[in-house]
Amino acid sequence: MNTYKLTALSLAIAASFSVTAQAQSTPALEEILVTAQKREQNLLDVPISVNAMAGEKIDDTGITGIERMADYIPSLNMTQTGIGTTISIRGISSGVNQGFEQSAAQFVDGVHFGRAQLSRAPFLDIERVEVLRGPQSILFGKNSTAGAISITTARPTDEFFAKVTGLYEPEHSKQDLRAVVSGPLTDQLSGRLAVLDRSIDGHFHNTTTGQDETREEDQVVRGTLLWQPNSQWDITLKLEDGSFDQEGRNLEVVNPAEIELPGRPTVPYSAVLAQLTGGAYTLDTTQDFNRQSNGDFSYNNTRNAMLEVETELGEHSLTAVTGYTTYDYEELCDCDFVGVPMFNILSKEDYSQVSQEIRIASPESGPFSYMGGLFYQSSDLEFDDEIRVPSDSLLPVALQQQVGEGALLLRGTASQRDFAQDSDIAAVFFQGTWELSSDLRLILGGRYTDEEKTASRRQYHTVTDPNSGATVERPVGTPQDPYNGLYGLFNIEPYEALSRTRSESGFTPSVTLQYDLNGTDMVYASYTTGFKSGGFDVRSNAHPDPTVNNAVNASSGSPVPITGVFEFEDEEVKNYEIGGKFNLADGRAELNAALFYTDFQDLQTSQFDGAFSFNVTNAAEAAIQGMELDGRWMATDELMISGGLAWLDFEYDDFPTAQCYFGEAPGQTQCDASGETREFTPEFQGNISANHTLALSRGLTLNSTLDLIYSDEYLATPTLDPRMVQDSYVKVNARVALSGQDDRWEVALIGKNLTDEAIVSYANGLPVATVVTGGTGSGYYAFYERPRSIALQGTLRF
Repeated sequence: MNTYKLTALSLAIAASFSVTAQAQSTPALEEILVTAQKREQNLLDVPISVNAMAGEKIDDTGITGIERMADYIPSLNMTQTGIGTTISIRGISSGVNQGFEQSAAQFVDGVHFGRAQLSRAPFLDIERVEVLRGPQSILFGKNSTAGAISITTARPTDEFFAKVTGLYEPEHSKQDLRAVVSGPLTDQLSGRLAVLDRSIDGHFHNTTTGQDETREEDQVVRGTLLWQPNSQWDITLKLEDGSFDQEGRNLEVVNPAEIELPGRPTVPYSAVLAQLTGGAYTLDTTQDFNRQSNGDFSYNNTRNAMLEVETELGEHSLTAVTGYTTYDYEELCDCDFVGVPMFNILSKEDYSQVSQEIRIASPESGPFSYMGGLFYQSSDLEFDDEIRVPSDSLLPVALQQQVGEGALLLRGTASQRDFAQDSDIAAVFFQGTWELSSDLRLILGGRYTDEEKTASRRQYHTVTDPNSGATVERPVGTPQDPYNGLYGLFNIEPYEALSRTRSESGFTPSVTLQYDLNGTDMVYASYTTGFKSGGFDVRSNAHPDPTVNNAVNASSGSPVPITGVFEFEDEEVKNYEIGGKFNLADGRAELNAALFYTDFQDLQTSQFDGAFSFNVTNAAEAAIQGMELDGRWMATDELMISGGLAWLDFEYDDFPTAQCYFGEAPGQTQCDASGETREFTPEFQGNISANHTLALSRGLTLNSTLDLIYSDEYLATPTLDPRMVQDSYVKVNARVALSGQDDRWEVALIGKNLTDEAIVSYANGLPVATVVTGGTGSGYYAFYERPRSIALQGTLRF
């Protein structure tokens, strides 16, 4: 155990347990109210491992989305990849494929946001974020096998309130302007309007284009109305329109790698690129926040609406939540990740979703209370992408030694994939709580889900007519077509449209026993289950039938045996957990603890084939066990200490079809990862925060916050390549703010990553590198978090 780990653990333990020696005059902690069980409850009363972050903390730390919120919630991680986004809780995530819903489900004001792209949307005017760890298959339900991220936006207020916040960070030209106005419109109607405009130039420099990257622009407008015609009705309508766009990427090429094969000379990828450009191009593999690329972008538009109706039916409450969500995006990925023209991928996705949930809740008084309801969701997805070889591409030139002059036919061509899916989900759920005694409660729940998906996918090659300039489709059923053979080098084959329908249903029960130790402390033991439905692979580039060979080798004339994936099966999970919530030091400290063991069957994973494809497979078995601690301690009237610690042990019990990393088994695409851990699963993660408030003269207040964020080392690639390991680190964030009387104004300095750690959030092998070197050379690309930054933030309240 290194010094950083010892430091982080000792600080977390000190924050959690050293609470009994403080003066009795220190006031008690304020309650943290959450809705983890669809009722407003004190966090200490909820028998779930849940971590809540208030909107004020989110604003103060400059957190703009889920990705950076993960710093403050151990066992939560989010990573952006070359062609997707993943969220993981306790090491469980869905991988990179547009056919997946996320195992770590996201909910915004009770509406399911299951698509990975929506997790990139920026935060605006948030009341709180709750992260529920472990399967949440009863009250949240939809595919929440890893956990749930529940985001609650701020609602209209009874009194007038307005706030304007601006942030400027000079190093990367970050500008963030937010405005909120809220208050009554009539005696029965109140409203709230929130606006965001944010931009940043980025922390990478693209030496090919001369631009700083990633350049981001976010705009969001949200309007919320709350109508209370009488004391029995609350009707909330929320409308939101937003966009989040970026140009460039925060990645660079690192760690070249070569292997020796019998009878074949080693060909470094850097040497191939140098030869193609006559020595004019040098592959830069130094980690220096400089990259080489011919241009990337991601343009995203989102629109959503939510109508929530709450009313009283005698002593019961009835809630109906109607949700509408739609988004579209267009992305260009220069996915060779080098500065010479090779290939790029243009992707377009269009998604729409309508959902309805109706639930009824009994009063919590009495020996038995319950909540039950119905859920329905319908969605439509269209996804198209094309792997494009530009007319000036050097990729065909690199292939000439393997297949001859015919390789030049690839220039100006593309391989296109069209995918469409309709999905309908219906569910009924119920959870009841029995008071077995004044101290003991039994909570039983269950959810029955029925889901149907219909999908189609086809792959075809296109060329540009030299006379008209029009795009022309090549015939699919002619394996001798030279384009089929050339694309076959990259495991791509054309095929006629595949179309299938899959229907599945599942019942997910849960059992929880909760015992009150005294008036403030409680312990619990739970058994929860969950399943995430199967579906259809969006990104596989070949027909799933191994007897279908629509490509002939350009040199030998023999069929190219390529087998893809179209359909994958559901994953199932069982989770065993014991935990407790403890109020310490006469109410001045809290400690939440959980121990868990999770058993996954048929875990859904997405595997990169080293060229262009991501094939979905079901890993046979995985077991995860761990411990989570979090708490807070009001050490004095002026000093609050809070923190969290997670220990995680992830192991594939049986995974014989894992993707091989480069050089692991030459000539093979699949290797046995049984007994191995997973990527992005550090053994220890933790954070500790100290917030100090000092009253000055003339009504001024000085507020200082220091955050230490620790992560143990972890594998950074889905291939589990030991050459790409992120070392352990401690990241330091800090904030110092001066505020005026009654908090009417505030000026703050915000420092992030003050220790300037170089942190890899995702890495993988370079596409096509292995192909053009005959299997003897490759390299890696790595996404890096932002280095040190210091920003000035100002706030006015009215």
